Formats: sequence, structure tokens, C-alpha cells
Amino acid sequence: MAPQIGKPAPGFTTQAYINGEIKDLSLSDYKGKWVVLFFYPLDFTFVCPTEIQGFNEKLGDFKAMNAQVIGASVDSVFSHKAWSEGDLGKLDYPLITDISHRISRDYGVLLEDKGISLRGCFIIDPEGNLKSYVVNDLSVGRNVDEILRLVQAFQTGDLCPVGWKPGEKTLGKA
Repeated sequence: MAPQIGKPAPGFTTQAYINGEIKDLSLSDYKGKWVVLFFYPLDFTFVCPTEIQGFNEKLGDFKAMNAQVIGASVDSVFSHKAWSEGDLGKLDYPLITDISHRISRDYGVLLEDKGISLRGCFIIDPEGNLKSYVVNDLSVGRNVDEILRLVQAFQTGDLCPVGWKPGEKTLGKA
């Protein structure tokens, strides 16, 4: 079962590959920041690198909004390391391992029969509450610009109409 909007996002502690190192990482490390946690099926695949690199290209925009991007798959940190030091290229945000499948299961994105995660993206506010999630089937990647827009809209604290963009008028206080 997927977590519920407005409720605390499922916590986790696991290993991550970041900036050439393997480190322990917990969701609670980012208390006080917005978190964009996205799941992808597997390392060394076809659609996944387009998303992972897309998030990396927009990372400065996320950081400017006090938002931390975290990528997650069921691969080991050693697989993340090999891929990042090879074809994928250097990333400036962590890729976490969910080799136990617990995190994917807690977020409701695990395909039990395949042992991999769907393409889920979860936006978590600075208090640790889930604000949004979108889950796609394996074959279609996400739009990083839309995820960025959603974080910006949530940060207004206002009612935002369809297609709202930063700088446009909101509908007033929520």
C-alpha cells in the first residue's frame, strides 16, 4: 500500500553512492528540506539514465528551492558506483540502494513478481510529510520540469491553478 498524502513519509536508512563514496543515508538526514525521492527500475537500462541525468541537470534549481533529490533502485550501491563511474557519469545527488526491497514496498512501488520498482516520484515537505506522488509503469520516464514546478507550487503555500508557473498569480491562501 502506498503512503498517504499529508501523512509522514515512510522513513528509511540505507546505503547511498554519492560523490565517489558509499555512505549511510537516512530520510531523517533531510529534515528541514524538501525531498524529491524518485524510484527507478534498474541500473544499466535504457529509460532510467535519461531520468537520472535529467534530475542531475536540474539539480541547481532544486537546491535553490531547499530541495534534495534522492534516486532509489533495488540495485546495490556497488552497481550504482560502477554505473556512475562508467556510462551514467557523475551525479551530484545520492543514489540509494533498496536491495532488501523494503523501501520500495513501504512506498508502494515494488513489483513483487519482478523484484523491481516502478517509476515512482515522491515529494516530501520539510516536516517529513508526503505532499505528492506519481507512479508510472516501467516504459515511460518522468518530466523533471513538472516535478520542479510541483515543488515550487507547494512552496507557495497558496492555491495554485492548473498549469501554474512561478511568477504567476495564485488563487490565494490555502
